[in-house]
Amino acid sequence: MKKRLGRTLRRFPTIADFRAERQKILDAYAASPLQPDSDLYRIFYYTAEPYTGEQTNPLDGSVTRYGDTPSYRRNQSFIEKLEHENDVAVRRGELKFKGWKLRPSIANQLISPPTSTGTVVASDLQPDFKQKGVDMRIGLDIATLALKRLVTDVVVVTGDLDMMPALKLARREGLRVYLHMMGARGRSQLRAHADQVIG
Repeated sequence: MKKRLGRTLRRFPTIADFRAERQKILDAYAASPLQPDSDLYRIFYYTAEPYTGEQTNPLDGSVTRYGDTPSYRRNQSFIEKLEHENDVAVRRGELKFKGWKLRPSIANQLISPPTSTGTVVASDLQPDFKQKGVDMRIGLDIATLALKRLVTDVVVVTGDLDMMPALKLARREGLRVYLHMMGARGRSQLRAHADQVIG
């Protein structure tokens, strides 16, 4: 959600942006023809803890302390504000450093002569971070909601195919699954495991 909002807005999203997007999603759910009168149980927001370690660029030896960066402060502030929103529970996984990779624009230049010089400099590299434990937390929460019969419907905001097992479980247990992909294209496999796509 944060990434798609950032792409749409062309800036880092604020808590006000989150509130506006949340309302759009709830309105889309409320407009569903099969949606019964119901109350909001809770909004679960899944993210990884911002990375605080330090890493050394292999090309020039420069060290970045990620806990001191503006990006860290923006992300940490956003998460902390979310935690204080009414009816929102933030579930945090971990962000792991997996190494270095070429920035996509540089990789495209290198494989598209004659614009390529073939030379890679330190600024052409970016850290490769992977979230860990986030998908598991989503799956466990959906399973708990379904098996304990805490809700009748779930609205899942994702474009991630890794969510298919959780959606299948929810439907097998009798929940109606509403899928919101924030305008993402394709993902027909994901759509096949939702009762209704609302965005």
